[in-house]
This record gives sequence, structure tokens and C-alpha cells, in this order.
Amino acid sequence: MSNHGGGPQRPDEPTSFGLQPPRPIAPYPGNPYAQPQADSQPPAASTQVVPDAPRDSGAGRLVAGRYRLLAKLGHGGMGTVWRAKDETVDREVAVKEPRVPDHLPEREQANAYERMRREARAAARLDHPAVVNVHDVAVVDSRPWIVMELVQGRSLGDVLQEGTLGVREAARIGLEVLGALEAAHAAGILHRDVKPDNVLLGRYDRVVLTDFGIAQIEGETSLTDTGGFVGSPEYIAPERVLGRRPGPASDLWSLGVVLYAATEGVSPFRRANTPATLQSVLHAAPAAPASARGPLADAINGLLNKDPGRRPNATEVRRLLDEAAREPQPTQGVPLTVPGGRGIRLGRKALLGIGAGVVAMAVAVWLVVADPFAGPLPDGWTQHQEKALGATLAVPADYQVSRPEKDATDKNWVMYSDWSGSISVTLQLAKKSEDSSHQIKDSSAAEMYADNGEFKDSGAYELQMPSGPKKTHPEETRYHGRQAAENTVPYRTNDSRHQRPRELKIFYYKNTAGDMYKLTVGYPGEGDFTERGREVARTAIANLDVDRL
Repeated sequence: MSNHGGGPQRPDEPTSFGLQPPRPIAPYPGNPYAQPQADSQPPAASTQVVPDAPRDSGAGRLVAGRYRLLAKLGHGGMGTVWRAKDETVDREVAVKEPRVPDHLPEREQANAYERMRREARAAARLDHPAVVNVHDVAVVDSRPWIVMELVQGRSLGDVLQEGTLGVREAARIGLEVLGALEAAHAAGILHRDVKPDNVLLGRYDRVVLTDFGIAQIEGETSLTDTGGFVGSPEYIAPERVLGRRPGPASDLWSLGVVLYAATEGVSPFRRANTPATLQSVLHAAPAAPASARGPLADAINGLLNKDPGRRPNATEVRRLLDEAAREPQPTQGVPLTVPGGRGIRLGRKALLGIGAGVVAMAVAVWLVVADPFAGPLPDGWTQHQEKALGATLAVPADYQVSRPEKDATDKNWVMYSDWSGSISVTLQLAKKSEDSSHQIKDSSAAEMYADNGEFKDSGAYELQMPSGPKKTHPEETRYHGRQAAENTVPYRTNDSRHQRPRELKIFYYKNTAGDMYKLTVGYPGEGDFTERGREVARTAIANLDVDRL
């Protein structure tokens, strides 16, 4: 299903693809349109009824008088995908059941359903073997159920959980995805969410690009969520992060990220949270591909050019991938670099045969050396090691510092602000050892939601934040693979003479010792300093370094 990138990454999503042995899981979670290949299933057990086995709620329902729901294949924010039987023509299909939160206003629900109809129209307009076929749109109670072909196989995302691809295989898959994108672009359609989970690897070497749920069709009104962006953050092109009008080059950038991850075993721009990931997309230069070489490396490097005008077009990418697909295939493997050593390559069979602990240790060493969380610090910024808080904070170099007085009761904070006082960056620490009244919540998210309730209703006196309802933007996210949370709070001050628009960006993280960190960036909610304040917030959060995770 689609991941609308303004939201958090999957809670269990690591900073690199895990190296794990094959898992006989059915259905494949990253592939809502596919079912396991028939030859991987037990011969008889798959058709037997296990006593007292839990049954999917809704299984057996007949939709639109012809589609019998059999079992759930996957689910996401916009719906659930079922394996179903078309009883009219006696074939199995995939049926996407629309699901929209009940609390959404009626207009937003209608927009969500229209996006689903758009998905069907976008895919149905394309006649290409690498695009999933749409058979029907069954409207039930004003909700569109999308009926598609059932692809037997699994997603590229699932395959990458077992190891990386060789050059020829990556190039072959890349060619098929490129063909689907060329067909879409020729029809005036941008996919906007090309990622491994949306690339299905079917039987007979078939490759299918699916999930056009957030596709943009030329000439149609935009239905993206207000205040956010759509797509998966680590695969979004820089021009889209900056709010510029995307084009075919934006989808090709995403293809370049997919090819990098498929061959290198590491997603080049994924960081601990969404702001850090977007910062990385804009500024980080990934290490040169080590496994991908020759024309495939040329294709990847060209596609990851930050300037869309300097990326190779589809014709040039096809030429390079064609060359790579014809190259002799060496042993497949995952490149790992260890301190003081040379690059080593673990073949897929070796990964499956050696102990998981050894692989985990090797990957852990590589991650420490590569330091995937820290993006490049912008010019004019500096880092401050706050020993009393057990953290390092990055702020613009000319910001002025404020610290607690020597006799202050609360000494666990520091604030940096620009000379005008318009933008401030404050790091606070609530220590578990000093929390005698048990004020620290059980998790980062719980702390954030507790504050959110106060902001929405009671306000905050020290911020001149008035009481009364406010439209906040709470979000659960990740920090170094652990749970974290963020909130954006726009408000107007309660100054009776001149109410000023302000905005807060707050990041929460509770470490393993039970200490709660809170990084708050305040800035004007309107005017020249607003975008600068948001930039400061994104960069400060992305570069916060807590000593004890």
C-alpha cells in the first residue's frame, strides 16, 4: 500500500535492509497484491481447514454480487487487499477494499475515495506487461473496490530482506520497471511512489510495478493531503521535497534509489526519522556503489543527481541497463567494510549458512563505520557538546546561548537563539533518577500526546500560548531504530495588543535509561522567518546526537 511520506516510517524499519534467511511467510507483508508462489506452499496443508484457526474478519463476503473474499493479503493506510474469487468467470483476483478513518470529515473521505478511483483509472490507462492489470471497479455504498489481477510471487522489498541482487538481475528488474514508467509517462501519469515494496516479482520472471494510488495524472486536480506530501520519504526526489513541480525525472530518481538499495543492501537516504531522511535526500551524497559496477553504476550515479535536468533520460537509462543486463554475472553478495580492512563479499548461500549472530555483528560494525544517521551539517552551523545533558546539539554558529543560573532548580536545559530572538532551539532533559513524582511518561509517544492535550486545550503560559482548541500535528517516528515522536503546533500569542503567529516543532525521545529528551524549536508562524525557522527545526532534529541511546 502507499506510504504518504509526511507520516512516520514503518515502526520496525531498519536503516539498512536486514540480512536474514528466507522466511516461509504467507502472505508476503510487503506485497498486498501477491500471494506466495504455488511451488513454495505445502502440497495439501494450504487447502486444509485447521480447527479453531482464526479466520479473517470479512472472509466469505460477496462483493458486488461476484467477488468472494477469501483471505487478506495485506493492508495499509488506505485499505485492505484481499485474495478473492471472481465467481462470474471462475478466477482468483486481488481486491482492494477501501478503508478511510471514520473521524475524517465527509469531504476528506470523498477525496480519499476519489484517489482510489484515480488509482484504478491510472493503472487501467496503461497497456504494459509490467503494470498490474485492473479488471473492474465495483462501487459498494459509494466506496470503490478495485479489482486487479492476482500476481503470484512477492515484492522486491521482501527479496531484499534476504540479501542483495547481482548486477544482471538488478538491471533486468530495473529495465522492466523503467518500461512501466515509460508507459505511464507517455500517458501523462507520474507514479510518485516507486519503491521495492511496489515492485512485484512474479512467476516466469515477470516484474510488475503496482500501487498507482498516489499517481498524478496530467490535467487532473490535485488530491494530495493538505499540508503534506505523498510518497515514501527515502525515495522522493529532491525537487519534490522542495515543493517544485515534478516530472518524469522524479520517478527516475526513485528508480535510481531502488537500484542502489537492491545492489548495495543499504537504502542510501534512509535516516532515523522523516525530517532527517528528507534532509539527507536534499544534501547527502551516498557512497559510490561498490557492488554495482560499470554501466549499472553509471545509471545509478546519474539517476541520483540532485538536479533533475542533469539526470539521464529514459532512453539513456535503458541503454545502460541493457549493457549491465548482458554482463557476465559474478558471485552475488553484500559488500561490507570493516575498520582497517578491505571490502568483503558475503554470497547469499553464505549468508544463509553462517550464524545469524555473525552476520548481525558484521552489519553492526559496518553501520557504525558508515554512520548512516548523521547527514552533512550545513555551512554556518556548529555542534555543541552539552555534557550536562548527555547530548550534542547542532545550531547555526552565530546563535546566542542561554543556560540555567547556578542556583536554578531546573538545570537540565539549554537554549540557543538568533540575535533577534525570533528563532530559538531548546533542549530539555527530564532524568528518570530525578523523577520522584513519576511525571515522565512510559514512552516518547505518550509524552508527546500528553503535551499535545495541554497545547490543544490549556495552552502554555510561558509561550504566551492561549487556551482553546488548536490544530496540532502529532506524529510517531523513529530515532536510531527506537521509538520517538514529533509534534508541530501553530498558534497565535495571547498578547492583547499584537497577537503574533508562532509555530513550535518538538521532538521527543526516551532513552534506554528512562530519561526523556525534548528538543523544541520555536519560530514565527508567518513572515520572512517562517521557512528559515522550519529549516532550523529540520536540521537541528536531524543532527541531535544523544550519548546514551
